[in-house]
Amino acid sequence: MTTPDQRTSAGAGGKPSWLGTGLNNFTLRVASAAVLAPLVLVCVYFGGWLFFILCAAAAAAVLWEWTGLVAGGTDARVLWPGLAAVLAALVLIGFNQPGAATGTVVIGAVLAGGLVLAWPRRLPAHNLPFWTAGGVIYSGIIFLAPALIRRDPNLGLTAVLFIVAAVWATDIFAYIAGRSIGGPLLWPSVSPNKTWAGAVGGLIGGVAAAIMVAYASGITKLAAVGLVAVVLSVLTQAGDLLESAIKRRFGAKDTGRLIPGHGGLMDRLDGFLVAALAAALIGILRQGMEAPAQGLLVW
Repeated sequence: MTTPDQRTSAGAGGKPSWLGTGLNNFTLRVASAAVLAPLVLVCVYFGGWLFFILCAAAAAAVLWEWTGLVAGGTDARVLWPGLAAVLAALVLIGFNQPGAATGTVVIGAVLAGGLVLAWPRRLPAHNLPFWTAGGVIYSGIIFLAPALIRRDPNLGLTAVLFIVAAVWATDIFAYIAGRSIGGPLLWPSVSPNKTWAGAVGGLIGGVAAAIMVAYASGITKLAAVGLVAVVLSVLTQAGDLLESAIKRRFGAKDTGRLIPGHGGLMDRLDGFLVAALAAALIGILRQGMEAPAQGLLVW
């Protein structure tokens, strides 16, 4: 989830320069969000196969972008086993086989790694075979983490909304605070535009939004849930920095052009991937695969 926080500098007429240079990009971001957010929320609300298919489609798109980024183009050695694993996981999740779905993704990654090693080819500079095959795991998380949480029959909807609120609000408030306040950079060697002000603003906004979702849903022990929201907000920003580091390694600004104003789908889902994975792991460790949403929210 890329949040291009920038230092505020004076431009013509004493206005911050980003008001001129970033306005078109900001408009594209808002327009894209206005189209995509309702679609996502409708799928989240209805759940079931509709939501699983959305997650699988996102996973397939992310795998495609990943191979383009790290392998310099489409790579059948990774795409075919990866897409087959996502499809199989979709079917297994739909028929209430979460353990088998998870195992399918792991098998797909191992198969892709084996094919990469068995049939090596010239790769971009600084690449290693595990980078290419790692796309299966990366995309598999995009599918499995939200799908496992949403299928919880009791709190699945609330848990996904809780995660989405934390991630989206972190992104939005980091963007606003970073551009409005500016100040010292967070990690300039990885992302030259993100600021500490943006990180703090994103944390405050993300935690507040997640707690509001929990409160509105009747969740008790809001202090404990708030600590979970802190973890998810921090990991959202860590996921953003992780993808920035990956893109820097392979000399790319964006992972694609699928979403106007945001770049590729990986650029949009980087923070969500890490936050959703952490949420799923917390829930599964506390309540198992059949009730991860309860494990996340009930303390």
